[in-house]
Amino acid sequence: MSDTITLAAETRDRVGKGASRSLRREGRVPAVIYGQNREPTAIHLEEKALVKALMTGHFFTTVVTLNGQRTLPKDVTFHPVTDRPVHVDFLRISAHETVTVQVPVQFVDEDQSVYLKKGGVLNVVRHDVAVTCDAANIPTEITISLAGREVGDSIHISDVTLPNGVEPSIDDRDFTIATIVPPTVPTAEDEALDAEVAETQAAEHEAGADVESDADEGDQKEG
Repeated sequence: MSDTITLAAETRDRVGKGASRSLRREGRVPAVIYGQNREPTAIHLEEKALVKALMTGHFFTTVVTLNGQRTLPKDVTFHPVTDRPVHVDFLRISAHETVTVQVPVQFVDEDQSVYLKKGGVLNVVRHDVAVTCDAANIPTEITISLAGREVGDSIHISDVTLPNGVEPSIDDRDFTIATIVPPTVPTAEDEALDAEVAETQAAEHEAGADVESDADEGDQKEG
């Protein structure tokens, strides 16, 4: 069953860069609702409520009700410096509409894997997978067990058991989600670099000790 939340939204009377900047100064985030062959609706949301929804980790698989309209978040634009959300796109959907969403992948049972005992490394190729499903049954995550996995194994979409009614959007190939690779063997260059870093750190530590010693002497003289 899809997660659902309701966010309070207000219609924007004005659009454009100036109006958007003004809203952001007031702690609001400009957004737009589009889709279903209807005119886009310009709205704005409370930034704190939006950030709280984003922090759940599955915002893009959550059905969001805005002013009585069922929507799916499709895109969030973040400020390049502050990382604050500055704009959101929402897609209108009906109760049982077929939708395509990006669902995050969750790996479990790593403690039961063989590769871990041999020093193998899990190389994640896809952190999320695009799936097609009913809007009322969007999975919050795709769980993949690592139990029994060996070094050299590849995990493809065909190895994953998806919930009923959920299909991968890419259906023309058996794409890879993750691989298990051997541990990295240090080269002579790596060892030389490690030695250089250790030498630098030792020198910095010694210099720091000298500074502390001088400071202690100064304190004693003042006393």
